[in-house]
Amino acid sequence: MKRLFFLFMGIFLLTLPLTAQFNEKPVLNIENKDKKFLNYGYYLGINQYDFKFDYKNNDRDILVDKSLGFTVGLIGEMRLNEFLDLRFEPGLAYNLRTLGFPGFDVEQDALREVKSTYINFPLLLKVSTRRLGNFKPFIIGGGSASLNLGSNESSLDDNSSGTFRMTKWVYNYELGFGIDFYLEYFKFTPSIRGVFAITDELVPDNDANSPWTGNIDALRTRGLFINFTFE
Repeated sequence: MKRLFFLFMGIFLLTLPLTAQFNEKPVLNIENKDKKFLNYGYYLGINQYDFKFDYKNNDRDILVDKSLGFTVGLIGEMRLNEFLDLRFEPGLAYNLRTLGFPGFDVEQDALREVKSTYINFPLLLKVSTRRLGNFKPFIIGGGSASLNLGSNESSLDDNSSGTFRMTKWVYNYELGFGIDFYLEYFKFTPSIRGVFAITDELVPDNDANSPWTGNIDALRTRGLFINFTFE
């Protein structure tokens, strides 16, 4: 996750001076694009999810093997003024995490695959600078609710049967930044965003002293998204 973040930061910082060197007074593409009250688009991207654990007792940490997933969604944007836009970005994110629990000798007991398919409903405020030629940096943030289709919340089986359970709904806050690039026919936007759950997602095992969940006080998702938006 850190490597992805710093990679995007490098691209972000390199792009600013390179773009400025093209032309001090460039011909403005789609000059009236941002003046519309409503704008629409879609996005594609990659994601990496992690977990943050709070433990009841100091013990060996649960390990998380992270992987890259994909993200796809739609955008509805309402212009508030020259610098502020309210955005609704419903989308789907798929990811796989593997948890490694300490204290087990048998791999079948020590490992749990957590396959998550989230339907996200973010409501975000986008704060932009003044347009600089054909690009415009911005920061974005807000709240979201996510429906985890792979939560297993209603399952009667728990980790003793190989099933790791999480809550179906999770609530998050999101923070990110990016650059709008105004091309000849559309606006292209690479952006990076962090997603941080504020609600506990763990559904404990039926046994309060479970070796899998007994020492977990709370479990919250952390996610990093790199999106490419077309409007």
